[in-house]
Amino acid sequence: MTFTVAVAGASGYAGGELLRLLAAHPEFDITTVTAHSNAGAPLVALQPHLRSLRHLTLSETTPEVLTGHDIVFVALPHGKSGELTSHLDDGTLIVDCGADHRLESRRDWGSFYGGDYFGAWTYGVPELIVRNGRQRDALVGARRIAAPGCNASTVELSLAPGVAAGVIESTDIVSVLAVGPSGAGKSLKPHLLAAEVLGTANPYAVGGTHRHIPEIAQGLRWAGAADVSLSFTPVIVPMSRGILATSTARLAQGVTSTQVRDAWEAAYADEPFVQVLDAGQMPRTADVLGANTALMGLAIDEATGRVIVVTAVDNLTKGTAGAAIQSANIALGLPESTGLTVNGVAP
Repeated sequence: MTFTVAVAGASGYAGGELLRLLAAHPEFDITTVTAHSNAGAPLVALQPHLRSLRHLTLSETTPEVLTGHDIVFVALPHGKSGELTSHLDDGTLIVDCGADHRLESRRDWGSFYGGDYFGAWTYGVPELIVRNGRQRDALVGARRIAAPGCNASTVELSLAPGVAAGVIESTDIVSVLAVGPSGAGKSLKPHLLAAEVLGTANPYAVGGTHRHIPEIAQGLRWAGAADVSLSFTPVIVPMSRGILATSTARLAQGVTSTQVRDAWEAAYADEPFVQVLDAGQMPRTADVLGANTALMGLAIDEATGRVIVVTAVDNLTKGTAGAAIQSANIALGLPESTGLTVNGVAP
């Protein structure tokens, strides 16, 4: 069976990555692409790398245009998708790549985002350990899915195995991330101009203000944490796409290095898209470019009694579009890996 697909926000980075992956999906037929200010333009004028989709023209992003599709992927800034999707049919599978439906807590939404709160949808990180199993179980048959924040899912996947196994403490977590500026979207921002980014590293949202913090805490609570205390610092570095997340947490009392490695390896042994590297190996962002893969390295700092997890993902693929398509596959009963690859692009 072939499913008709619309992508709202198709002129942006996330929309473009969705379309790149969807174009190779054997069960999805892209029939509609929409934009705001770019409506009326050929898709390839905004996404010139998508040659197989050069027949498509960007339509306006309205409920009327999106109605009637089997699947609608929404790649809009936060605050823009909630009102739009409320007008679509309940039977349509909607996957929101924005933030509007990720948080269960209205208070957290108000504190970190502000504006109207549109409620939580089924969270789209299939491999995430939750108290009753894996998040993929909740995705089966879902019709409203919230794709994750790219930084948030990277840290959640990094630490959930240790939390669930009780080998780390969740009240003294520190995560520092090197991130590519594509994660901030395609709209013009002076601090993301090449002249401002090249040759430097720029921290941002320092001091507990980043909007992905409550999402990470939510995911770790689902994994079994009674309380979460997280220091989170992202740093923009001069690579167009990618995240390298270094997360550390205190070892639980009496836990050995063998128990730590066993926890992570057992958690992801059967997960094709999340892979734990051999002892002594650490991932690079170059190795996941264009892949729906999270590569993870583990180490223990014996002097400080901390576990160190280094995880590399492509923020546009595994961090956003890949997670969205993976979740949609599960919701529709398709093989989870359909249209997705673990192989990156090199050099």
